[in-house]
Amino acid sequence: MSDAFHKDCPARMVLDHVTSRWAVLVLTAIRGGPLRFHELRTKIEGISEKMLSQTLRTLVRDGFVRRTVTPSTPPQVSYGLTALGEGITEPLQALSDWIRDNAGDILAAQAVYEQESNGGERART
Repeated sequence: MSDAFHKDCPARMVLDHVTSRWAVLVLTAIRGGPLRFHELRTKIEGISEKMLSQTLRTLVRDGFVRRTVTPSTPPQVSYGLTALGEGITEPLQALSDWIRDNAGDILAAQAVYEQESNGGERART
């Protein structure tokens, strides 16, 4: 049985892969159905081609994403979820939704922290 708290646990590597910012966005982007590379790049603003390519390669290798090549000229490649990908995407979508729903409170907490931190610095000087 894996225990992600142990440094040599394989689950820790998978946790790293699945919870990276780009992996979460890629997995939730293709939750609605397969997308081609350029469609993913357009949908996920700010991701470079290199990072999208690396993220897709990792997710395919880990068994979360299926890469499908349609023979044509040029070949068309699309990326969709495997059964494993569908299983992990549901909780990732819930996490993304929670973050979206609470972003205002999080930003407010950060502002309070910054104000208190800056105020404390002025008081010490």
